[in-house]
Amino acid sequence: MVRPSRDGRSRSDTILLALVMVTVCAGYAASHAQEPAQGQRSFTVTASKYTFAPVRLEVAQDDLVKVTMTSADIAHSFTIDAYRIDRRVGPKQTVTFEFRATQSGTFKIYCKLTQDARCKDMHGELVVNKGQ
Repeated sequence: MVRPSRDGRSRSDTILLALVMVTVCAGYAASHAQEPAQGQRSFTVTASKYTFAPVRLEVAQDDLVKVTMTSADIAHSFTIDAYRIDRRVGPKQTVTFEFRATQSGTFKIYCKLTQDARCKDMHGELVVNKGQ
């Protein structure tokens, strides 16, 4: 005869409950292990009269993009209209910001400041490769 434990469960009930919990936990872990991890990309961008370095930033769609931009000389901006990004960095300063690359395609990066006529010549590109 199987005697119940103090909480009223038999030993076989306790073993069955433990097996069910292990099965559920294993299934949960397996399903989450198959989900693609969202990537993170970090870039250090130097802005100087009248260029961005690097000129091209390439990421995968849905990546979290972290940009650390430093001005080597005068104030500059890092603007991407499609992502509504417009960050300004002061002379010889650094600014860091993040955004999620939700849209695939190639997007123009530019400086929108007008302190010098050649600021309009500062261009780069963000390339967001379509996710799989």
